[in-house]
Amino acid sequence: MAEGKKGFFARLKEGLTKTRNNIVRGIDSVFSGFSAIDDDFYEELEEILIMGDIGVNATADIITRLKSQIKEKHIKEPQACKQLLIDSIKEQMRVNENAYDFQKRQSIVMVIGVNGVGKTTSVGKLAGKLKDNGRKVLIAAADTFRAAAGDQLAEWARRADVPMVGGNEGADPASVVYDAVNAAKARGVDVLLIDTAGRLHNKKNLMEELRKMNRIVDREFPDAHRENLIVLDGTTGQNALVQAREFGEVANLTGIILTKMDGTAKGGIAVAIQSELQVPVKYIGVGETIDDLQEFDSDQFVNALFDVEGGSEEAAAEDEG
Repeated sequence: MAEGKKGFFARLKEGLTKTRNNIVRGIDSVFSGFSAIDDDFYEELEEILIMGDIGVNATADIITRLKSQIKEKHIKEPQACKQLLIDSIKEQMRVNENAYDFQKRQSIVMVIGVNGVGKTTSVGKLAGKLKDNGRKVLIAAADTFRAAAGDQLAEWARRADVPMVGGNEGADPASVVYDAVNAAKARGVDVLLIDTAGRLHNKKNLMEELRKMNRIVDREFPDAHRENLIVLDGTTGQNALVQAREFGEVANLTGIILTKMDGTAKGGIAVAIQSELQVPVKYIGVGETIDDLQEFDSDQFVNALFDVEGGSEEAAAEDEG
């Protein structure tokens, strides 16, 4: 296990402490407080999951799967089904094996979301990761509304050692995208990462701008593999779900980058978003450095959430460390 990955699991586990206190203690009290698996047991469990930001739909799916497994395995003791619950949540969050195909193909990745969620930072970190994996990367600075957005992205481009197009405040974002797409074609770029303005989901004109940029990409580079990654702040809980729904109306969301998972009590939202939108969490962030953004691993995440030791390669590596 690489040092960065090992350290990431430790940081993730530490970052999810508040969420763990919020959800897992309640779950443990249900498992230890009930002597039989009955309707009251399921009701109490359901309430704790919903209150822990796991969401109504995801909770219903988890409980349904749990009931079916308990019946199938003839389990009578509440304590005996805790592992089944953990496994059910892992299954709920499993990321499809082709979720990261864009990393290997000629791709255009549009990164969207509201202001302040860590969009520009995520673009920079992702660029660094792709470059380290031997991909030829170009960044497009299409956030031309926010003062200093271009400067911030230029700094990340320098850190990641990748070229950048655009970045002039007040420029037409669609023209930046047009220039970037054509530069990507001319230079034989593997992955074009487009940083967009922090569109507030109630601002119709900004949403229309997003549609326009997507149309330009469709027209200018129809053969490119497309990704629309939405960046969501893990500390905002159900509000993140509202944002994702709004953006989903104007862009075909293919993945979620969940940031600020260090220190949030609302980490359960990761489960809710994936279930409600049928869009996978592809990356998770727990800090400020490039290594603090990692591909999402449901086993790793749920083990960190439930503080399961030795339940995964990451946890085992932590024990050794």
